[in-house]
Amino acid sequence: MEGSESEAVFESLNLNPQLFINETLNTVDDLLDDAFHFFHQEASTLLKTDGTSRSQFISEGIAYVRDMIQSDLDTRLGMWEKYCLHHVFAVPAGFSLPQTESPAETFTCQDLLSDPDLDAQLDILRNRLTMVGKESSELNHELQALERQSASSDHCAELVSEALLLYDQASTQDMYQDMLSTMSELHEKMEKLRTRKVENLECIRAKRINDPNRDLLASNYRKGLPNATVEDIQEFMADLKHM
Repeated sequence: MEGSESEAVFESLNLNPQLFINETLNTVDDLLDDAFHFFHQEASTLLKTDGTSRSQFISEGIAYVRDMIQSDLDTRLGMWEKYCLHHVFAVPAGFSLPQTESPAETFTCQDLLSDPDLDAQLDILRNRLTMVGKESSELNHELQALERQSASSDHCAELVSEALLLYDQASTQDMYQDMLSTMSELHEKMEKLRTRKVENLECIRAKRINDPNRDLLASNYRKGLPNATVEDIQEFMADLKHM
């Protein structure tokens, strides 16, 4: 890259690709040194080799591993350096830096930037943007108020629904209790009616047994209906109705 067009371009921009690559390689070497120094300290602490004959063996083993890694790393970093110089920091053929603007052109640009009409339009746009921001803030406040009102309405509706549900449950329970009470009363009345009917029958039977005309009626009945009088038949029919 030395003496090439790419070097001239980078020097004109006060840049030095080779210096960047060298600093990168030095940084990698420093990191490798620190890593193996830390590894050696940890190994010595864990294996308790300080002050013993094994300390030299550990140092030689770590140095051997480092040489292997350093050799492979140097090979790969050398390939990386060549790639950067020939591809990353290579300037295409015919490349030229843009020309510096003349004072006249700079003045023209400044005039364009300080155009009064453009400034007035920008002020109008800024004012409109401020108004839109205020309107948007007001709309957001109204929207939040409507959301709170809607949430309150929903809560009230839920409370009403719960109250109606409790009312329906209470009404159903009351209706069930009324039905049970009515059935109990009806059962009592039927028992009383049955008891009264039995008592009436017993009373009628007792009267029939104590009736002095019972033998006459039975005698006439054994003799047959043709031998009974009309009064006897009517009395017999009345007795049958009461049985």
